[in-house]
Amino acid sequence: MNLKELVAKYLAAAGGYGKQTPIASLGMSREETERVFDFLDEDYHISRYFHFRNVSSESPDFIFEINGFPQTHISIDGEIQEVL
Repeated sequence: MNLKELVAKYLAAAGGYGKQTPIASLGMSREETERVFDFLDEDYHISRYFHFRNVSSESPDFIFEINGFPQTHISIDGEIQEVL
């Protein structure tokens, strides 16, 4: 999955930029989700637009390990359009 496709999934789930949405709502498998976000989180030019959050009340089924940290939600800044 490329960045443009990921952002499209986020927008469909969140309804717009800057809105916290469950990572699970992006409709990807656990393996794909963790692999894609691990890769993108390591790229400063991309990761600065991503904001992860861990809502501790979430079921373990909805917790993803992103570069070793448990995360449940994401928001993406609209400025990411600059790199699409």
